[in-house]
Amino acid sequence: MLVQGKTIVILGGSNKASMGAAAARLLKENGANIVLAARREAELKDVAAEIGAESFAADITDGAKLEALAAHAVDRFGRLDGAINFAGVNSSAPILDIDEAVLLEAARIHFIGTALFIKAMAKAMTGGGSIATTSTLTALLAPPGLAVYSASKKAADQVVRVAANELGVKGIRVNSVAPGFTRSEMTEGYFAVPTVQPAFEKEIPLGRLGTVDDVAGAMLWLMSDLSRSTTGQVIDVTSGQSLRRTPRPDEMGF
Repeated sequence: MLVQGKTIVILGGSNKASMGAAAARLLKENGANIVLAARREAELKDVAAEIGAESFAADITDGAKLEALAAHAVDRFGRLDGAINFAGVNSSAPILDIDEAVLLEAARIHFIGTALFIKAMAKAMTGGGSIATTSTLTALLAPPGLAVYSASKKAADQVVRVAANELGVKGIRVNSVAPGFTRSEMTEGYFAVPTVQPAFEKEIPLGRLGTVDDVAGAMLWLMSDLSRSTTGQVIDVTSGQSLRRTPRPDEMGF
């Protein structure tokens, strides 16, 4: 029971197959009180009920709603010990095809949203705690077609580093987890193309794609006291692919 009695907010868990739902299940199994949040309220309530978690409708781009989410966790369980952000949007286009609307959406969700999330959660952590957000393999490399997605995530990684530096005095750790290419609601379209997964596996030292449960395990460690000396880091959960490269579009079958 690595997080026994801890109260943890998880944002981004309205799909049963998502990283957020997987993390909520694992943390609940390890003794945590979970407040699961997302925009899609009906789906969120179903997932929360299945896990045995509280549910709270919230949008990462709404700072007031994020503060209400943190306050709800404190009101319900007396304190807030941890918070995890899985909110994200898929932004894929070559540099010559991107437009301002795509740039702004990614920035609002990945960069501005992450900063607002860290702010809201840290303000509610009066006794210290752990905050984690999600980065990406693509922020560790430079894959074609993913400038918007990877750059907005990379900006969030810098927010994590600065927040860790500022909030350490309050006993709050701030980290990020960078998954590799993982089957989830956001990536199902890629997995529908049979040549995509083998192309990725050729570039992975461990020879297999990571899973949502791998990401959940990393988040469990960050929420637990086992990581009490870890802050300001991007935890690589890519099965080693960050040591190599992402496959080219033609290698994936596009």
